[in-house]
Amino acid sequence: MKSAKSALRSVRPSTGPRRVWIAVLPFVVVILTLGALYAGVAGRLPDPLATHFGGDRADGFSSAQDHLAGCLAVLLVFGVGSGLLVRLRVHTPEVPWLIAASYATAAVLGCSMCLTLLANVDVTDASAVREPQWQTLVSLGVALPAGALGRLLAGAAPPPPRRARGETPRLDLPAGTTAGWSRTISSPPLVALGVVLLGAGLLVGILAGWLSSAGLLLGGAAVLPLASVRVTVDRQGLSLSPTFLPYRCRFRRIPLDRVAEAGSRRIACFAEFGGWGYRIRAGGSGLVLRSGEGIVVRLTNGKEFVVTVDDAATAVALLNTYTDRARARQGG
Repeated sequence: MKSAKSALRSVRPSTGPRRVWIAVLPFVVVILTLGALYAGVAGRLPDPLATHFGGDRADGFSSAQDHLAGCLAVLLVFGVGSGLLVRLRVHTPEVPWLIAASYATAAVLGCSMCLTLLANVDVTDASAVREPQWQTLVSLGVALPAGALGRLLAGAAPPPPRRARGETPRLDLPAGTTAGWSRTISSPPLVALGVVLLGAGLLVGILAGWLSSAGLLLGGAAVLPLASVRVTVDRQGLSLSPTFLPYRCRFRRIPLDRVAEAGSRRIACFAEFGGWGYRIRAGGSGLVLRSGEGIVVRLTNGKEFVVTVDDAATAVALLNTYTDRARARQGG
């Protein structure tokens, strides 16, 4: 009998369009199931329905048609959103797990919506409808096998291409000579967003009180430092420093002893990472402020760190040279 791991490997990796349809499929199934259930019990439902519960007691009501329309709208939004997300990241290692999450989400939503309809069947007074706590446990329990099914159907993600040692460039730097490399990378949209958030926070704070503006101010303070960054390679390794803060305020530093090897390639911001900013994904992380040339550092723990920046090839060559020197000093 094959193990679960063997079963996953035996599934043929899905192509891009096929994976998008696989991600959308559970929401289509839930919509059809919910529609069929509603058609079967429509004549036995009260008007209005109990549609929201505080604890196990009904505290929200709506007509059957409004409830059905709302459920379908939620399912459509999640379904389309899941399809778009998978489409954007179709060639990344985390796509199978995004599809698994899509199946689990559809299962939780569908189970909850169907159980709510069934709880209202043959009830004359909607305020008397109860939602036992075990129904929540059932919804969560259904999510586990649904997620496993989605992961199985998604197939195995192709591993990211790795260069063999020696294929990446080195800088012809004479022994005993040191050099440094530094470039600044900025994202005008993120800079604008940070300024708008801070400005709105100050305005709301003056007009309505600082407690009301705390979220806006914190958002601006979180966005601006990562909107413009100085990337530096020197004999200490790779470091990233926000240009809007003092030079010594580094938010990420990778010393030479953590670098296995570095390379450069074109990075698709949305297709690979789903957007701008500091991104974390399966197998690594990175600061991506635009699409284009970037540094890809393979770390000694097997993960990758990516940063988009101009003249990445020079930075990579220098970083590999310093890494070789450090390894030689250690006798590695």
